Amino acid sequence: MRTYAIGDIHGALDKLAAAHALIAADRRATGDGQAPVVHIGDLVDRGPDSRGVIEFLLRGIAAGEPWIAIKGNHDRMFTGFLDDPDSHDPGLREGLHWIDPALGGGMTLASYGVAGAGERMLFDLHEEALRAVPPAHVAFLNGLPLCHRRGGALFVHAGIRPGVALTAQSEDDLLWIRSAFLDDRSNHGMLVVHGHTPVNAVTHYGNRLNIDTGAGYGRTLSAVVIEEGRVWLLGLGGREPVLPRAVPAP
Repeated sequence: MRTYAIGDIHGALDKLAAAHALIAADRRATGDGQAPVVHIGDLVDRGPDSRGVIEFLLRGIAAGEPWIAIKGNHDRMFTGFLDDPDSHDPGLREGLHWIDPALGGGMTLASYGVAGAGERMLFDLHEEALRAVPPAHVAFLNGLPLCHRRGGALFVHAGIRPGVALTAQSEDDLLWIRSAFLDDRSNHGMLVVHGHTPVNAVTHYGNRLNIDTGAGYGRTLSAVVIEEGRVWLLGLGGREPVLPRAVPAP
């Protein structure tokens, strides 16, 4: 059972197109055109073309591509702002708003032609954003699943709360969890494929696979293929094995 996955995109349309080109090349080399492609969340913010990323995904899905997109915390913050300009995601520290440059919400609004984030009143930005963001984009983001399970892998944006059944996981944890998940070395009963916490290179920890390599900070957007329990990074030269750094505890 084969699955492709792409890390946190963060509005980097050119890098997303390049990642899909690598996947297309792997499909041609192996003769498998049906395996799904899972996008691990954080489609928007920080990068220059969040609107273009969403349009790219919508067009592909409408054309019948086997693509799945998981909801990330930045995707939820965007729709939260569209619902209420004073929205404050529970994962954010107090005093930090989605349009803060550190989060990149202003870049997302700019991709829709809404300029002046950080300089204009939130109410005015919100009013213009409601006119500028297509309803189909809002519906797409609101409808993103929180996770996707396929074979022996679970695809989720941030991670899971160790020891908690998948059906009992909280949305906040699936979108925001860090140390309680990242520091846990136990066997989760499946390989958890995630992003949210950037690493320098795709890293296999035995019980989890981090594929966020910092596209939101001007670095690489990585694409991987998972097949028969093994992981490969896709590059211009084809597949490069990604080996576990450790064996998870029983």
